Amino acid sequence: MIKAVIFDIDNTLTDFMKMKRTAVDAAVEGMMDAGLPGAKEELVKEVFDVYWKEGIEDQKIFDKILKAKLGHIDFKILAGGILAYRRAKNGTMTLYPRVNHTLIELMKMGIKRTVISDAPKMEVWLRIVGLGLHHFFDDIITSEDFGIKKPDPKPYRRALELLATKPEETLMVGDWPERDIQGAKGVGMRTAWAKYGDTFGTTESGADYVLEDIYEVIGLIKRENAVAA
Repeated sequence: MIKAVIFDIDNTLTDFMKMKRTAVDAAVEGMMDAGLPGAKEELVKEVFDVYWKEGIEDQKIFDKILKAKLGHIDFKILAGGILAYRRAKNGTMTLYPRVNHTLIELMKMGIKRTVISDAPKMEVWLRIVGLGLHHFFDDIITSEDFGIKKPDPKPYRRALELLATKPEETLMVGDWPERDIQGAKGVGMRTAWAKYGDTFGTTESGADYVLEDIYEVIGLIKRENAVAA
């Protein structure tokens, strides 16, 4: 019997990398327009090189790029990058198809829901509220709560406390096998890999279930709960 679902947010509910690529592209153009030297393609690569090294949620990414390129922060150029990034981000942060439909069905079925994310807590809430998902989630869990990141078991154990469910009654849905799937399996949860959000070219996730579309989680739960009944 599955009584609760935990969702990762980026590349599981939202098409995060689509937004990130578009926003970085716009930010680089904004900084170039404000005076940053260099070729656009090379600058975009430099930004993502820092992201992969420091973390995709690095809030000081453009400060670091300017210090590396200029030896100091030019606030005019920084402002150009930040404003262009924000405009592009707000215009391209979108949900995957059928996310709302899925969450509505889960509510109707009486399935509890929460989110576990490695992103900063305020950033997660901004995404959730901005995309109109705040009616589906009362509480979320982030790495900031414990000072650690997935697959550490602490966020998953906290989710079980919050949901008041047993591990075997709880399904984790996420796109990152090494973090979402392994972390959930480590505490005994069932797991579903969001293949539609994969950005690593994963061939084997190790999950109990594979989702080509997020709405497939509804049929999955109905089948499992019918067998349990």
